[in-house]
Amino acid sequence: MKDIDPDQLVMGDKSGIDLSDSRPSLKALLKQQQEQFAQLPDDTDAIERARLQLDIAETLLGLQQKQDSWDTARETFDVFVAMEQWQDAIEACNVLFQCEHAESLAALGNGVWLSVTYPVPAQLTVAMLQHIVDETPDDSDGGPVAAMVAHYIADLRTEGKEHESLTFFTNQMIAGVAKRHRGIDNDPEMIRMWTEILGLNDVPELLARLGEMLNVIVGDQWWIDRDVLRARLPVN
Repeated sequence: MKDIDPDQLVMGDKSGIDLSDSRPSLKALLKQQQEQFAQLPDDTDAIERARLQLDIAETLLGLQQKQDSWDTARETFDVFVAMEQWQDAIEACNVLFQCEHAESLAALGNGVWLSVTYPVPAQLTVAMLQHIVDETPDDSDGGPVAAMVAHYIADLRTEGKEHESLTFFTNQMIAGVAKRHRGIDNDPEMIRMWTEILGLNDVPELLARLGEMLNVIVGDQWWIDRDVLRARLPVN
């Protein structure tokens, strides 16, 4: 099995979209957001202030002002973690990853760890894991591990129609990864055998492998104290 190599991760343009037509409206939105931020009272709640900053960072990213977006979103991450606003912290990581900064992979790793550890909306966790699927080489085990964790989270955290639609999506993720990883062309039985061969159906082992992979991606750039956060988790 070939594990993830951070040096092989592809860090190209994340949008792939021509935003030239939307730029005037984004500039107007940015001006509005910045004026709103400047007018916030001094006693504004820190979370409310940080959420508006994150909105500004997203608009800056849309305008391809990636360094400014990074600087703004990075500041909000620390606020959200301090206030234990995990969904907001993960959304900040999602923006930071797309800024194509030297520490964007660290942002991805931090965000994925938080999104799997805390019961945030499953769609957000799946979106973060999709980044790993998209960025890893075809023959790496990183894509299969991320896709299977995404499916596990979708199954665990959703019900009803949301469960049906999101698990359908994650099953498609798995099928796509199986095709590029071993050339399996949407054959359910072959995919089942492939998951067994790779040991992807053992959830504790799967999560442990994701943790090891995140350690490789992040290296020494953990922005959170995982031991402290684990100690605060409720005991089942």
